[in-house]
Amino acid sequence: MWPKSCLRNSQPVEDLELTKRRFGRAFWVVMNISWAISGTECELQKPNMTENGLGNRVLNMDTMNPNVKRVEYAVRGPIVQRALQIEKELKEGVEKPFTEVIKANIGDAHAMGQKPITFLRQVVALCAYPDLLEDDKFPEDAKNRARRILQACGGGSIGAYSASPGIEIIRQDVAKYIEKRDGGIPSNPDSIYLSTGASDAIVTMLKLLTSGEGKNRTGVMISIPQYPLYSAALAELAAVQISYYLDEDKCWSLDVNELRRAVKAAREHCNPRALCIINPGNPTGQVQSRQCIEDVIRFAAEEHLFLMADEVYQDNVYAEGCQFHSFKKVLFEMGPEYSSVVELVSFHSTSKCFMGECGFRGGYMEVVNMDPEVKLQLTKLVSVRLCPPIPGQALLDLVVNPPQPDEPSYATFIKERTANLDILAEKAKMTEQVLNTVPGIHCNPVQGAMYTFPRLSLPEKAINAAKEKGQAPDMFYCMKLLEETGICLVPGSGFGQRDGTYHFRMTILPATEKLKKLVGEMVKISN
Repeated sequence: MWPKSCLRNSQPVEDLELTKRRFGRAFWVVMNISWAISGTECELQKPNMTENGLGNRVLNMDTMNPNVKRVEYAVRGPIVQRALQIEKELKEGVEKPFTEVIKANIGDAHAMGQKPITFLRQVVALCAYPDLLEDDKFPEDAKNRARRILQACGGGSIGAYSASPGIEIIRQDVAKYIEKRDGGIPSNPDSIYLSTGASDAIVTMLKLLTSGEGKNRTGVMISIPQYPLYSAALAELAAVQISYYLDEDKCWSLDVNELRRAVKAAREHCNPRALCIINPGNPTGQVQSRQCIEDVIRFAAEEHLFLMADEVYQDNVYAEGCQFHSFKKVLFEMGPEYSSVVELVSFHSTSKCFMGECGFRGGYMEVVNMDPEVKLQLTKLVSVRLCPPIPGQALLDLVVNPPQPDEPSYATFIKERTANLDILAEKAKMTEQVLNTVPGIHCNPVQGAMYTFPRLSLPEKAINAAKEKGQAPDMFYCMKLLEETGICLVPGSGFGQRDGTYHFRMTILPATEKLKKLVGEMVKISN
C-alpha cells in the first residue's frame, strides 16, 4: 500500500498506477518534492536514478554494437547537420552574411530544382489512386501501364506486399531493358532482384560476402576517393576495407597496377574477396573506358574476386569521347574464358540519371554466375525485409519500359529526358570551367555522374588553424565556407584521399544562377 500522506486527496492506488504510467519521470519529480515537504518516508521502491533521471540504460555507448560506432557517412555528416541548423536560424531571423544555404553536398536532383518526368509521375499517380483511370486528362498509354502494374499487385493495390525479389512482370521488364542495353546479351528475370534504391542491394551483397575471422576475414576493394556507403557498410559488417587509389592526374582513371598493389598488400592481413567499381564515378565524375573495364575483368578473374559494378549513373555521360559500357556487356563480349567464370553483380537506381527520383527508393541488381545454392540464400536474405517499396518498383518499371514511338506520351517523354540530361551536361562543363578560375582550386573535367571532386591548395596558416581545432584541413575549409557564405560542400576527407592532399565534393545539380553565385563566393573566401 502507498501511505496516504504521499497522495494528494488520498488518491486511490489504482489511479496512482495510471498516473505513474502516464507521466513517467515527472511523477517521480513531483513525489520527491512531496516527500521533501512532508518529511514522509514512503515504502515505495524508487528506480535507480542517474543525474539525468533516466536510470541505468540497457543500451548505452558501452553496450551498443561497437561496429556501429565505427560507421561514418560524410554526405550527411557534421557539415550537413550544421547547414540544417543555419537554415533554422535564418528562419528565426538570425542575421547572417547570406540569405540562404546553397546545398551542393548531395545528389538530390529534385531538391535542387530538376523537374520530374511527366509520364513517370502520371503512371505512379494512377497506381496510387486508381479512380484517376476514369479521368480524361491522363493519356491512354499511361493508363495502360498503370493497369498492367496494378494487375500484378496483390488485390490490385500498390499498398500490398510483393514477392521479396520484386513484382515478377517488373523483373521481366528489367531483364528486357538489360538485354536491349547490352545488344542482345540474355538476361534472366530470375537473376534480377528489385531493391530499395541501389544502396539496399549493395549492402545486401556485402552481407552475403562477409565471413571469416582474423587473416581470413573478408576484404573488399573500394576506390579512393569512394562513396561513403561502402566504407560505412564495411565498418558495420566488420569487414576489411582494401583501398585502391584513382589517379587524379589522369582524370581519376583506374590503373590495374594499383589494383595489384592493393590486393597484394591486403593478402597479408585479410582475404580479398570482392572488388567494387563505381562507373561513372562518385565522387570523382570519371567515365571508364572499355579497355579499362576489360583490364578490371581480367584482374578479377586472375585474383578470383567477386565483381560489384555500381552503375547508377549510366545515363549521366557528358564528355566528348566518353561512353558508358556496362560491365556485363564487356564481360560477355570477352568470351567464355571470362563470361563463364567471373562472378558479377551490377546495380542501377531510379535516383539518378534523367529521373532523379531519389525519394521513391527504386532500384535493382542483377547477379551473374552466382552459385545456385548461394542464390537461394540471397533470396532468403532479401525476404527478411519483405519487399522493396511498391511505388518505387512501379517507377522503376517505367524507367526500364518507357513510352514507345507509337504511343501518345513518347514525344513529351523524350523532350523532357533530353532536356534534363542536356542541362546536366551544361552544368558539368560550366562547373569545371568556373571552379578552375578560383585561386587554389584545380578541377578535373566532369566526364559523367553528378559531382566534381576539386583539389584544394590550402595555405599553411589554414592547415595549422585546422590542426588547432582538431579538424581535417578540408573540413575546416568547408565549415568556414558554410559559416561565411552559406555554401554547403562535403570535405574530401569524408571520401578518402591521398595523404597530404585536400579536396571537396560538390554536386553539379544547383540551378545555373546558384552555381555561379556559389563559385563567386568561393573566389571571395579564397582571396
